[in-house]
Amino acid sequence: MNNRQRIMVVDDDQDMLKLLNHTLEKEGFDTIIVADSDSALSIMDKVAPDLIILDTTTPDNESFQTLDNMREHSDVPIIMLTSEYELESLRKAISLGADDFIRKPFSMRSFIARIRAKLRRAQLTVR
Repeated sequence: MNNRQRIMVVDDDQDMLKLLNHTLEKEGFDTIIVADSDSALSIMDKVAPDLIILDTTTPDNESFQTLDNMREHSDVPIIMLTSEYELESLRKAISLGADDFIRKPFSMRSFIARIRAKLRRAQLTVR
């Protein structure tokens, strides 16, 4: 039986997907890699991720709508990744239910620490 936590990564940047997949797998997580928002929404219930990493610049530019749709169906922790530096994007993401908002580039060690913190907090609320 596999007890590894599942993280769904939604990003259109293949290099970023490879990096995150490799790092998360090395850290003991199972990853579900998704390149667009529509696919993420359609498989979200089937794969039941423990956490979602959602890039703000998806090919369809609907990441905030995707975040809103995800929140309608689940309270799974969601971390938004962005290359933007606008305060308004941060405000919008948080108001739509993002649990964290991380700007690229970022330290992988602190990123993993933030993921673990979100997962710990989510497990405590389920108990």
